[in-house]
Amino acid sequence: MNWPELADKYIMPMASRRQAITLVRGQGVRLWDDAGKEYLDLVGGWAVCTLGHCHPVLVKAITEQAQTLMHISNQFYSIPQTRLAELLVKSSCFAKAFFCNSGAEANEGMVKLARKYGKLKLGGAYEVITALNSFHGRTLAMVAATGQPKYQEAFTPLTPGFVHVEFNNPQAIKKAATNNTCAVMLEPIQGEGGVNIPDDGYFQEVRAFCDERGLLLMFDEVQTGLGRTGSLFAYEQLGLEPDVIALAKGLAGGFPVGAFLAKAHCAVLAPGDHASTYGGNPLACAAAVAVLNYTLERNLPQHAKEVGSHFLARLQALKERFPFIQETRGRGLLLALQFKEDLADAVQEACTRRGLLVNRLRPSALRFMPPLIITREEVDEGVDTLEKALAEVGRK
Repeated sequence: MNWPELADKYIMPMASRRQAITLVRGQGVRLWDDAGKEYLDLVGGWAVCTLGHCHPVLVKAITEQAQTLMHISNQFYSIPQTRLAELLVKSSCFAKAFFCNSGAEANEGMVKLARKYGKLKLGGAYEVITALNSFHGRTLAMVAATGQPKYQEAFTPLTPGFVHVEFNNPQAIKKAATNNTCAVMLEPIQGEGGVNIPDDGYFQEVRAFCDERGLLLMFDEVQTGLGRTGSLFAYEQLGLEPDVIALAKGLAGGFPVGAFLAKAHCAVLAPGDHASTYGGNPLACAAAVAVLNYTLERNLPQHAKEVGSHFLARLQALKERFPFIQETRGRGLLLALQFKEDLADAVQEACTRRGLLVNRLRPSALRFMPPLIITREEVDEGVDTLEKALAEVGRK
Protein backbone atom coordinates (compact mmCIF):
# COMPACT_ATOMS: atom_id res chain seq x y z
CA MET A 1 0.00 0.00 0.00
CA ASN A 2 1.31 3.44 -0.95
CA TRP A 3 0.17 5.27 2.17
CA PRO A 4 1.55 8.72 1.23
CA GLU A 5 -0.31 8.56 -2.10
CA LEU A 6 -3.53 7.52 -0.37
CA ALA A 7 -3.13 10.22 2.29
CA ASP A 8 -2.58 12.89 -0.34
CA LYS A 9 -5.77 11.77 -2.06
CA TYR A 10 -8.00 12.19 1.00
CA ILE A 11 -6.27 14.61 3.40
CA MET A 12 -6.10 18.37 2.89
CA PRO A 13 -2.47 19.10 1.94
CA MET A 14 -1.58 21.48 4.76
CA ALA A 15 1.31 19.63 6.43
CA SER A 16 4.68 20.06 4.73
CA ARG A 17 5.44 16.36 4.33
CA ARG A 18 8.70 16.60 2.45
CA GLN A 19 9.64 13.08 3.52
CA ALA A 20 7.49 10.34 1.98
CA ILE A 21 7.74 7.95 4.90
CA THR A 22 4.90 6.41 6.89
CA LEU A 23 5.71 5.75 10.53
CA VAL A 24 3.92 2.83 12.14
CA ARG A 25 5.70 2.02 15.42
CA GLY A 26 7.76 3.71 18.11
CA GLN A 27 9.76 2.74 21.16
CA GLY A 28 11.87 5.10 23.25
CA VAL A 29 13.65 7.46 20.86
CA ARG A 30 13.24 5.07 17.89
CA LEU A 31 10.62 4.94 15.17
CA TRP A 32 9.96 2.42 12.38
CA ASP A 33 8.25 2.93 9.04
CA ASP A 34 5.92 0.57 7.18
CA ALA A 35 8.90 -0.98 5.40
CA GLY A 36 10.58 -1.83 8.70
CA LYS A 37 13.29 0.85 8.50
CA GLU A 38 14.46 2.22 11.85
CA TYR A 39 14.96 5.91 12.62
CA LEU A 40 16.46 7.84 15.53
CA ASP A 41 13.92 10.53 16.40
CA LEU A 42 15.27 14.04 17.05
CA VAL A 43 11.88 15.63 16.27
CA GLY A 44 9.91 14.17 19.18
CA GLY A 45 6.52 14.95 17.67
CA TRP A 46 7.51 18.66 17.63
CA ALA A 47 8.65 18.76 21.27
CA VAL A 48 5.71 16.61 22.41
CA CYS A 49 7.01 13.11 23.20
CA THR A 50 8.50 13.89 26.61
CA LEU A 51 9.05 10.24 27.56
CA GLY A 52 9.69 9.04 24.03
CA HIS A 53 7.40 6.64 22.23
CA CYS A 54 5.21 4.10 24.03
CA HIS A 55 6.81 4.61 27.42
CA PRO A 56 5.40 1.95 29.78
CA VAL A 57 4.44 4.53 32.43
CA LEU A 58 2.32 6.45 29.94
CA VAL A 59 0.89 3.35 28.28
CA LYS A 60 -0.13 1.98 31.68
CA ALA A 61 -1.81 5.23 32.74
CA ILE A 62 -3.78 5.53 29.49
CA THR A 63 -4.78 1.85 29.51
CA GLU A 64 -5.98 1.87 33.10
CA GLN A 65 -7.88 5.12 32.72
CA ALA A 66 -9.43 4.04 29.41
CA GLN A 67 -10.80 0.97 31.18
CA THR A 68 -12.21 3.14 33.98
CA LEU A 69 -13.53 6.47 32.66
CA MET A 70 -12.55 8.33 29.50
CA HIS A 71 -14.83 11.35 29.28
CA ILE A 72 -17.41 13.22 31.31
CA SER A 73 -18.89 16.69 31.07
CA ASN A 74 -17.12 19.43 32.99
CA GLN A 75 -20.32 19.99 34.94
CA PHE A 76 -18.97 17.17 37.14
CA TYR A 77 -15.76 16.81 39.12
CA SER A 78 -13.08 14.36 38.01
CA ILE A 79 -10.22 12.91 40.06
CA PRO A 80 -7.54 12.94 37.30
CA GLN A 81 -8.33 16.57 36.43
CA THR A 82 -8.12 17.61 40.08
CA ARG A 83 -4.84 15.73 40.56
CA LEU A 84 -3.31 17.36 37.48
CA ALA A 85 -4.37 20.84 38.56
CA GLU A 86 -2.92 20.31 42.04
CA LEU A 87 0.34 18.95 40.62
CA LEU A 88 0.79 21.86 38.21
CA VAL A 89 -0.06 24.50 40.80
CA LYS A 90 2.20 23.01 43.47
CA SER A 91 5.05 22.73 40.93
CA SER A 92 4.76 26.36 39.81
CA CYS A 93 4.07 29.89 41.01
CA PHE A 94 0.42 29.84 39.92
CA ALA A 95 -2.87 29.42 41.77
CA LYS A 96 -5.46 28.16 39.26
CA ALA A 97 -5.50 25.96 36.15
CA PHE A 98 -7.81 25.60 33.14
CA PHE A 99 -7.57 22.60 30.81
CA CYS A 100 -8.11 22.44 27.07
CA ASN A 101 -6.79 20.33 24.18
CA SER A 102 -3.93 22.20 22.50
CA GLY A 103 -1.44 25.02 22.71
CA ALA A 104 -3.51 27.27 20.48
CA GLU A 105 -6.50 26.82 22.79
CA ALA A 106 -4.34 27.52 25.84
CA ASN A 107 -3.14 30.77 24.29
CA GLU A 108 -6.69 31.70 23.28
CA GLY A 109 -7.74 31.19 26.89
CA MET A 110 -4.90 33.38 28.15
CA VAL A 111 -6.00 36.18 25.85
CA LYS A 112 -9.63 35.88 26.97
CA LEU A 113 -8.46 36.07 30.58
CA ALA A 114 -6.34 39.14 29.77
CA ARG A 115 -9.26 40.89 28.08
CA LYS A 116 -11.56 40.32 31.04
CA TYR A 117 -8.78 41.48 33.36
CA GLY A 118 -8.54 44.63 31.24
CA LYS A 119 -12.26 45.24 31.58
CA LEU A 120 -12.22 44.73 35.34
CA LYS A 121 -8.90 46.32 36.30
CA LEU A 122 -7.67 48.54 33.45
CA GLY A 123 -10.67 50.54 32.33
CA GLY A 124 -11.58 48.29 29.43
CA ALA A 125 -8.09 47.80 27.98
CA TYR A 126 -8.05 44.90 25.53
CA GLU A 127 -4.88 44.96 23.39
CA VAL A 128 -2.12 42.40 23.82
CA ILE A 129 1.46 43.15 22.78
CA THR A 130 3.29 40.22 21.17
CA ALA A 131 6.63 39.85 19.41
CA LEU A 132 7.66 39.64 15.79
CA ASN A 133 8.75 36.10 14.84
CA SER A 134 6.50 34.71 17.56
CA PHE A 135 4.19 31.76 17.06
CA HIS A 136 1.07 31.27 19.17
CA GLY A 137 -1.10 28.86 17.18
CA ARG A 138 -3.31 28.42 14.13
CA THR A 139 -6.74 29.64 15.22
CA LEU A 140 -7.84 32.95 13.71
CA ALA A 141 -7.11 34.91 16.88
CA MET A 142 -3.75 33.23 17.46
CA VAL A 143 -2.75 33.76 13.83
CA ALA A 144 -3.37 37.45 14.53
CA ALA A 145 -1.32 37.20 17.73
CA THR A 146 1.56 35.52 15.88
CA GLY A 147 4.14 38.00 14.64
CA GLN A 148 4.84 36.33 11.28
CA PRO A 149 3.09 37.65 8.14
CA LYS A 150 3.47 34.34 6.29
CA TYR A 151 0.90 32.79 8.65
CA GLN A 152 -1.48 35.74 8.30
CA GLU A 153 -1.65 36.81 4.65
CA ALA A 154 -4.23 34.23 3.55
CA PHE A 155 -6.59 34.99 6.43
CA THR A 156 -7.01 38.75 6.47
CA PRO A 157 -8.72 40.74 7.82
CA LEU A 158 -7.03 39.71 11.04
CA THR A 159 -8.70 39.59 14.44
CA PRO A 160 -8.01 42.99 16.04
CA GLY A 161 -6.46 43.54 19.44
CA PHE A 162 -2.81 42.54 18.88
CA VAL A 163 0.25 44.77 18.49
CA HIS A 164 3.55 43.28 17.28
CA VAL A 165 6.94 44.63 18.30
CA GLU A 166 10.55 43.59 17.88
CA PHE A 167 11.60 40.67 20.08
CA ASN A 168 14.45 41.24 22.54
CA ASN A 169 13.72 44.97 22.63
CA PRO A 170 12.03 46.12 25.84
CA GLN A 171 11.93 49.70 24.60
CA ALA A 172 9.70 48.59 21.72
CA ILE A 173 7.17 47.25 24.22
CA LYS A 174 7.26 50.45 26.24
CA LYS A 175 6.75 52.53 23.11
CA ALA A 176 3.86 50.37 21.86
CA ALA A 177 1.93 50.31 25.14
CA THR A 178 -1.11 52.57 25.36
CA ASN A 179 -4.15 52.93 27.58
CA ASN A 180 -5.67 50.11 25.54
CA THR A 181 -2.92 47.63 26.50
CA CYS A 182 -3.90 44.91 28.97
CA ALA A 183 -1.07 42.39 28.60
CA VAL A 184 2.23 41.39 27.03
CA MET A 185 2.43 37.83 25.67
CA LEU A 186 5.88 36.40 24.92
CA GLU A 187 7.69 33.10 24.45
CA PRO A 188 10.73 32.71 26.74
CA ILE A 189 12.46 31.23 23.69
CA GLN A 190 10.90 31.65 20.25
CA GLY A 191 10.63 28.07 19.02
CA GLU A 192 8.92 28.26 15.63
CA GLY A 193 10.52 31.66 15.08
CA GLY A 194 13.99 30.09 14.99
CA VAL A 195 14.92 29.03 18.56
CA ASN A 196 15.65 32.68 19.36
CA ILE A 197 17.00 33.38 22.85
CA PRO A 198 16.83 37.00 24.06
CA ASP A 199 19.58 38.84 25.89
CA ASP A 200 19.98 38.61 29.64
CA GLY A 201 17.89 41.30 31.29
CA TYR A 202 15.24 41.50 28.58
CA PHE A 203 12.50 39.79 30.52
CA GLN A 204 13.44 41.52 33.76
CA GLU A 205 12.90 44.89 32.10
CA VAL A 206 9.61 43.74 30.58
CA ARG A 207 8.45 42.40 33.96
CA ALA A 208 9.29 45.71 35.65
CA PHE A 209 7.41 47.66 32.99
CA CYS A 210 4.34 45.43 33.30
CA ASP A 211 4.39 45.92 37.07
CA GLU A 212 4.70 49.67 36.65
CA ARG A 213 1.73 49.83 34.28
CA GLY A 214 -0.37 47.11 35.91
CA LEU A 215 -0.21 44.91 32.78
CA LEU A 216 -0.27 41.13 32.76
CA LEU A 217 2.91 39.38 31.66
CA MET A 218 1.87 36.16 29.94
CA PHE A 219 4.30 33.45 28.82
CA ASP A 220 3.55 31.07 25.98
CA GLU A 221 5.45 28.02 27.23
CA VAL A 222 3.70 25.59 24.91
CA GLN A 223 7.09 24.59 23.48
CA THR A 224 9.50 25.57 26.27
CA GLY A 225 7.58 24.19 29.24
CA LEU A 226 7.63 20.84 31.05
CA GLY A 227 11.40 20.38 31.17
CA ARG A 228 12.30 21.11 27.55
CA THR A 229 14.80 23.90 28.24
CA GLY A 230 16.45 22.51 31.37
CA SER A 231 13.97 23.53 34.07
CA LEU A 232 10.37 22.48 34.54
CA PHE A 233 9.28 25.89 33.23
CA ALA A 234 11.56 28.18 31.24
CA TYR A 235 10.57 31.17 33.41
CA GLU A 236 12.42 29.57 36.33
CA GLN A 237 15.73 30.34 34.60
CA LEU A 238 14.89 34.04 34.33
CA GLY A 239 14.61 34.97 37.99
CA LEU A 240 11.05 36.24 37.59
CA GLU A 241 7.47 35.00 37.41
CA PRO A 242 4.83 35.66 34.75
CA ASP A 243 1.21 36.24 35.73
CA VAL A 244 -0.19 33.65 33.33
CA ILE A 245 1.35 30.74 31.43
CA ALA A 246 0.19 28.49 28.58
CA LEU A 247 1.26 24.84 28.37
CA ALA A 248 0.61 21.96 25.96
CA LYS A 249 2.95 19.86 23.75
CA GLY A 250 4.94 17.80 26.28
CA LEU A 251 2.34 17.92 29.06
CA ALA A 252 0.96 14.43 28.40
CA GLY A 253 3.82 13.11 26.31
CA GLY A 254 1.79 12.70 23.13
CA PHE A 255 -1.80 12.62 24.32
CA PRO A 256 -3.58 15.88 23.40
CA VAL A 257 -3.95 18.24 26.36
CA GLY A 258 -3.35 21.93 26.95
CA ALA A 259 -3.60 24.21 29.95
CA PHE A 260 -3.21 27.77 31.08
CA LEU A 261 -2.35 28.68 34.65
CA ALA A 262 -2.88 32.02 36.37
CA LYS A 263 -1.90 33.69 39.60
CA ALA A 264 -4.68 34.43 42.06
CA HIS A 265 -4.83 38.17 41.40
CA CYS A 266 -5.65 37.66 37.71
CA ALA A 267 -7.62 34.40 37.72
CA VAL A 268 -10.70 36.42 36.80
CA LEU A 269 -12.59 33.97 34.57
CA ALA A 270 -15.93 32.90 36.07
CA PRO A 271 -18.51 30.23 35.15
CA GLY A 272 -19.78 30.93 31.65
CA ASP A 273 -16.71 32.94 30.58
CA HIS A 274 -14.86 30.03 29.02
CA ALA A 275 -15.28 26.29 28.56
CA SER A 276 -14.11 23.20 26.66
CA THR A 277 -16.10 20.06 25.91
CA TYR A 278 -13.08 17.77 25.86
CA GLY A 279 -10.69 19.89 27.90
CA GLY A 280 -9.60 18.24 31.13
CA ASN A 281 -11.16 14.88 30.29
CA PRO A 282 -10.11 12.05 32.65
CA LEU A 283 -8.10 10.19 30.00
CA ALA A 284 -5.98 13.17 28.99
CA CYS A 285 -5.46 14.25 32.59
CA ALA A 286 -4.44 10.77 33.74
CA ALA A 287 -1.87 10.69 30.94
CA ALA A 288 -0.56 14.12 31.94
CA VAL A 289 -0.35 13.19 35.64
CA ALA A 290 1.73 10.12 34.75
CA VAL A 291 4.09 12.10 32.51
CA LEU A 292 4.47 14.99 34.94
CA ASN A 293 5.09 12.72 37.91
CA TYR A 294 7.74 10.80 35.99
CA THR A 295 9.31 14.06 34.82
CA LEU A 296 9.57 15.32 38.40
CA GLU A 297 10.59 12.04 40.03
CA ARG A 298 13.36 11.37 37.49
CA ASN A 299 14.37 15.06 37.30
CA LEU A 300 14.11 15.08 33.53
CA PRO A 301 14.59 18.88 33.37
CA GLN A 302 18.10 18.47 34.80
CA HIS A 303 18.72 15.57 32.43
CA ALA A 304 17.60 17.77 29.53
CA LYS A 305 19.96 20.49 30.70
CA GLU A 306 22.97 18.17 30.91
CA VAL A 307 22.34 16.16 27.74
CA GLY A 308 21.32 19.33 25.92
CA SER A 309 24.64 20.97 26.81
CA HIS A 310 26.45 17.96 25.37
CA PHE A 311 24.24 18.11 22.26
CA LEU A 312 24.94 21.82 21.75
CA ALA A 313 28.69 21.26 22.18
CA ARG A 314 28.60 18.56 19.50
CA LEU A 315 26.71 20.91 17.16
CA GLN A 316 29.24 23.67 17.83
CA ALA A 317 32.02 21.28 16.88
CA LEU A 318 30.27 20.70 13.55
CA LYS A 319 30.31 24.45 12.97
CA GLU A 320 34.08 24.37 13.17
CA ARG A 321 34.24 21.70 10.47
CA PHE A 322 31.60 22.92 8.03
CA PRO A 323 31.97 26.57 6.94
CA PHE A 324 28.39 26.70 5.63
CA ILE A 325 27.07 26.50 9.21
CA GLN A 326 26.42 30.02 10.45
CA GLU A 327 25.31 29.45 14.04
CA THR A 328 24.23 26.93 16.65
CA ARG A 329 21.84 27.97 19.41
CA GLY A 330 19.45 26.60 21.97
CA ARG A 331 18.87 25.66 25.57
CA GLY A 332 18.24 22.24 27.05
CA LEU A 333 16.81 19.98 24.37
CA LEU A 334 15.49 22.75 22.14
CA LEU A 335 18.30 23.42 19.67
CA ALA A 336 18.84 24.81 16.18
CA LEU A 337 21.48 24.68 13.47
CA GLN A 338 21.54 27.76 11.21
CA PHE A 339 23.05 27.58 7.72
CA LYS A 340 24.43 30.43 5.65
CA GLU A 341 22.43 29.16 2.68
CA ASP A 342 19.13 27.34 2.13
CA LEU A 343 20.49 23.86 2.83
CA ALA A 344 17.97 22.55 5.36
CA ASP A 345 15.93 20.51 2.88
CA ALA A 346 19.00 18.77 1.47
CA VAL A 347 20.43 18.02 4.91
CA GLN A 348 17.08 16.73 6.17
CA GLU A 349 16.77 14.42 3.17
CA ALA A 350 20.31 13.11 3.67
CA CYS A 351 19.59 12.50 7.36
CA THR A 352 16.34 10.65 6.62
CA ARG A 353 18.08 8.29 4.19
CA ARG A 354 20.53 7.49 6.98
CA GLY A 355 17.79 6.79 9.54
CA LEU A 356 17.81 10.12 11.38
CA LEU A 357 14.72 12.33 11.74
CA VAL A 358 15.29 16.08 12.10
CA ASN A 359 13.00 19.09 11.75
CA ARG A 360 13.41 21.51 8.87
CA LEU A 361 12.54 24.70 10.74
CA ARG A 362 13.00 27.00 7.76
CA PRO A 363 14.94 26.78 4.46
CA SER A 364 18.18 27.69 6.21
CA ALA A 365 17.72 26.06 9.63
CA LEU A 366 17.17 22.71 11.34
CA ARG A 367 15.61 22.25 14.79
CA PHE A 368 16.15 19.41 17.27
CA MET A 369 13.51 18.56 19.92
CA PRO A 370 14.14 14.93 20.93
CA PRO A 371 12.37 13.13 23.77
CA LEU A 372 13.68 14.25 27.16
CA ILE A 373 14.78 10.69 27.93
CA ILE A 374 17.41 10.70 25.16
CA THR A 375 20.88 9.66 26.35
CA ARG A 376 24.29 11.14 25.58
CA GLU A 377 25.05 8.01 23.57
CA GLU A 378 21.94 8.49 21.45
CA VAL A 379 22.81 12.16 20.96
CA ASP A 380 26.26 11.10 19.77
CA GLU A 381 24.71 8.60 17.39
CA GLY A 382 22.45 11.30 15.99
CA VAL A 383 25.19 13.90 15.60
CA ASP A 384 27.52 11.37 13.97
CA THR A 385 24.78 10.67 11.42
CA LEU A 386 24.13 14.37 10.97
CA GLU A 387 27.84 14.91 10.35
CA LYS A 388 27.77 12.38 7.50
CA ALA A 389 24.72 14.09 6.01
CA LEU A 390 26.43 17.49 6.21
CA ALA A 391 29.53 16.09 4.53
CA GLU A 392 27.41 14.71 1.70
CA VAL A 393 25.63 18.04 1.18
CA GLY A 394 28.90 19.92 1.39
CA ARG A 395 30.40 17.84 -1.44
CA LYS A 396 27.61 18.77 -3.86
